[in-house]
Amino acid sequence: MTRERQSIQTWLDRDLATQAIRQLGEDDLVFLNVQIVERLKLIAQAHSTVDLARFSLGDRVQFTGPGGRTIHGVIIKLNKKTAGVQTADGRQWKVSPSLLSQAKR
Repeated sequence: MTRERQSIQTWLDRDLATQAIRQLGEDDLVFLNVQIVERLKLIAQAHSTVDLARFSLGDRVQFTGPGGRTIHGVIIKLNKKTAGVQTADGRQWKVSPSLLSQAKR
């Protein structure tokens, strides 16, 4: 399928979904909302897992901290959604892996 055709198909699918949603009652909308939220959480967790897979314990990393300053540290723990990073001054940060990059040496 060409990109243009996919775009048109996506638009049509979204239009049909929008029309269907407008016909739903409150109970069905609440049910659908729960399903959508669960799906979005699953997608976010998958993204986080992929982002975390780029790092290992002991990796030197950096991220932008409060005030826009670059903070350097070492990964000391890999959690489900965050990486534990310890800086040279002993501070520990829980950082989303999407905000981390390998430290420039």
